[in-house]
Amino acid sequence: MSTDVTAVVVRLKLSLLRNGLRQSGGRRAAYAASAVLVLLFAALQLLGLIMLRGNAHADAVAVLLVSVLALGWAVMPLFFPGGDETLDPTRLVMLPLRPRPLVRALLVASLVGIGPLFTLCLFTGSVIAVARGGVAYAVGVVGVVLALLVCVALARAVAAANTRLLTSRKGRDLAVLSGLVIAVGAQVVNFGVQRLGSAGLGRLDPAADVLRWVPPASAIGAVESVSEGSYGRGALQLALSAGALVALIAVWSRHLTRLMTSPDGSTLQAVTEAAVRERTSTGLARLLPAGRTGTVMERSLRYIWRDPKTKAAWVTSLAIGLIVPVFNALQGTGSVYFACFAAGMLGIQMYNQFGQDTSAFWMVATTISSPRDAYVELRGRALALLLITLPYAALVSVLTTALLGDWSELPEVLGLSFALLGAMLATGAWTSARFPYSIPQEGYKNVAPGQTGLAWISIFGGMIAAALVCAPVIAVAIWLNVSEDGEAWSWLLLPVGAGYGAAVTWLGLRLAAPRTAARLPEILMAVSKG
Repeated sequence: MSTDVTAVVVRLKLSLLRNGLRQSGGRRAAYAASAVLVLLFAALQLLGLIMLRGNAHADAVAVLLVSVLALGWAVMPLFFPGGDETLDPTRLVMLPLRPRPLVRALLVASLVGIGPLFTLCLFTGSVIAVARGGVAYAVGVVGVVLALLVCVALARAVAAANTRLLTSRKGRDLAVLSGLVIAVGAQVVNFGVQRLGSAGLGRLDPAADVLRWVPPASAIGAVESVSEGSYGRGALQLALSAGALVALIAVWSRHLTRLMTSPDGSTLQAVTEAAVRERTSTGLARLLPAGRTGTVMERSLRYIWRDPKTKAAWVTSLAIGLIVPVFNALQGTGSVYFACFAAGMLGIQMYNQFGQDTSAFWMVATTISSPRDAYVELRGRALALLLITLPYAALVSVLTTALLGDWSELPEVLGLSFALLGAMLATGAWTSARFPYSIPQEGYKNVAPGQTGLAWISIFGGMIAAALVCAPVIAVAIWLNVSEDGEAWSWLLLPVGAGYGAAVTWLGLRLAAPRTAARLPEILMAVSKG
C-alpha cells in the first residue's frame, strides 16, 4: 500500500510541475532559465569544493556550508509557501490515507526538484573536500543521504507545523519578510566574505567545531572524523544525524495527523455576535488630525500594516535604506552621505499612491469633487508617509554618523535627506496623478500586464525629476564643502534643507491636486486593471 501511495504522490508532484509549465511559454522559459542558472551555480560550487580538497580548513568550510543549507531548508517554507503545492497536506484531507504511508510518500516526493539536486551537489562536494580513504568515502555516501533527508524532513516538519498559519491571510504576510531576509542576508554574506578575505579561513574553525556536532552538519563531520581515524567519533556524529531524522519524521507525522483529523475554521460553527470582541479606535487614530486629513492618514497607515504588497514594499525599503549606509560604514568604506539613501528609498513609496488602492480607489474617487478635495487627499497621504520617513531618515543619519564618528557633518546630511524627501514627495504626488498603474493583488508581480512602461516612467522619471528639484540644496552642500569657510556654516544646511523640503512638498501637492481632480476617470481605469 505504501509503495503505491509513494508512486502516486511522486507522479502527482511531476504532474503539478508539468501542468504549471504548460500554462505559458514565458513560464517554461523562466523555469528553464532558472534551472540552468541554479545547476550552473551548483556545478561551480562543486568544482570549488573539489579544489578545496587538501586545504587545512576544508572541513570547516564544508560543515558551515551544510549548516547554512539546512537553515535555508528550514525557512524557505515560511517565506515561499506557494513554491510547492504538495507542502500543504490539507489538500489530501478527504483521501483515505494513513499518516505513516503519507509521510513516506511526501518525503520521497520532496526529493524531486531543482532544490534537492542543488543540495545534493553541494553535499557531495563537501564530502569530496574532506574525505580521505575508502572508508571515509563509504561513510560519506551515508552522510550525504542522511544530511539530505534531514534537510527535507526539516522543511516538511516546519511546513506542517505552520500550515494553518501559512494558508491564512496573516500567514501569507510572512512572505513579506523574504525581502528583508534576502537584503540583510546578502549584506551579511558580503560583509563576512570581506572579513574572511582579510583574515583567512581560519576564522571559521571555532564555529565549525560547534556545528560539526549539530545535525545535519554532523553527517559531514563524521566523514572528517573517519578520515582522521576517529571511527567512534564518526559513528556518534552519524548517529546524531540519524536520530535527528527520526525525531523530525516523528514531529512531522504528529503534526500531519493533527492536520488531517482536527477541525479548522471551515468546519467550526460561527461565533455569535456577543462573542465578537468590540473593536475600538487605536491610540494612534486618536492622535491624528480631525477631519479628512486624519482619515486619509489612518487609511494609509492601515494599508502599510495590512496590505501584503504595500507592506512588502515598505519592509524592503526600510531594510535596504538602513543596510546600505550602515554596512558600508562598518566596512570602513562608507560616507555619511550614504544616509541619504534611506530618505530616497522611503520617498519612493509616494509614487503611484492611487495604484496601491487598486479597484478600491473608486470609493476614494467618489469623495473628490474639486481640487481642494484632491489636495487634502494627497496631503493626508504625504503626512502619513512623513510620520515614518522623517524619524527614520533622522535615525539612519545619526546612526551612520555615529559609526563613522564625523559628527560635524550630521546637520548637512540631515538637511540633504529632508530636502530629498520633500522633492520625492512632490514629484511622487504629481506622477501618481499623471502615470498611475495597477498593482496586482495576487502573485508576486508589482505591475499589471501592459503597464510596465507607465511604471518605469512613474518611478524612474519621478526620481530624476526629484534629483533636479533637489539640485539647489545639493549645489549649496557642494559649495560649502569646497569653500574655505564652508565648514563653519555647514550647520545652516539643516534648516535650509528642511525648509526647502517642506516648501517643495507643499508646491508639489498644490500642482498635483488640480490634475488629480481632472483625471479621476483615467486614474480609476488605470489602477483597476489588475
